[in-house]
Amino acid sequence: MKSRLLAGVAAVVLAIVGAILVVSYANGADSRAVQNLEPVSVMVVQKAVPAGTPVATLTAFVSSQELPGKAVSKTALQNLDGQAGKVTAVELLPGEQLVAERLIQPEELKASGSVEVPKGLQEVSFQLEPQRVVGGRIAPGDHVGIFINLKGGGLEAKPDKETTQLTVHKVLVTSVQRAPVATPSPAPSASGSAAPAEDTSLPTGSLLLTVAVNDVDATKIVYAAEFATMWLSKEPLDATDSGRPGIMTKPEVYK
Repeated sequence: MKSRLLAGVAAVVLAIVGAILVVSYANGADSRAVQNLEPVSVMVVQKAVPAGTPVATLTAFVSSQELPGKAVSKTALQNLDGQAGKVTAVELLPGEQLVAERLIQPEELKASGSVEVPKGLQEVSFQLEPQRVVGGRIAPGDHVGIFINLKGGGLEAKPDKETTQLTVHKVLVTSVQRAPVATPSPAPSASGSAAPAEDTSLPTGSLLLTVAVNDVDATKIVYAAEFATMWLSKEPLDATDSGRPGIMTKPEVYK
C-alpha cells in the first residue's frame, strides 16, 4: 500500500517537474533564437517622436532592445551617450531603429530645406495628413492655397451650416518636415536591366509645414489648426484667381 502511495507521489512530482521544464524551455525559445543570430542591443523607437525633439527627452520615446545582428543598421545607436544637445531631424515612427543620421544639431534642423522668410512676414507651423497636402508633394519654396472648413459659424445668417473657403492664397512654404520614405527597389526588366518606374506608393505619417504669412493670416491659420480643419492646394504664383469661390456651402456645391 505504502509503495503504491510513494509511486503515485513520485509520479505527480515528476509530472510537475516535467511541466516546469517544458514551460521554461518554451519561454526561452525566443531568447535562444536571438542568441543564435548574434544579437545586438540598439535603441528602438516605442512611440512616435516629432521632428525637433531634444535628445534630453528621447528616453521617454525609445528603449534598448536586442535584435539579430544582421537586422541592425550600421549606424544604429546603442545608447544616447555623446548625443547631448542634438534634436531629431525628422519624425521618428514606432519600431524603427534610432540611427545616428536622425540626430542633428538644432541649427542644422532650422537650415535643412528651409527658405528665407520675406521681410515683414512671420512663420507659423501646422500639421496635416498627406491627403490634405497634395498627397505630400509639397516642398520648401512652393506656394499653397489654404482652405479652411468650419462645421458651423462660417455664415452669420446660417451659423449651423458647414462652410469651406479658400481663405489664404499663394502662401510661401518655408519648411516641410516629414517621416523618411523608403524607396522601393525597381523591378528588373525582361532584358535583365533595371527599368525606372514611377513611385506610386502612398505616403504615410503626418507632415509639419511652416509657412510665411502676415499677422492676420497667421491668426487665421492658428484658429483653423485649433478649432477647424484645413486642406491645401498647390497654388503657384501664376495660378488663376477667379475671385468667385467665396464661401462654399451645400447648395453651392452643385451649382
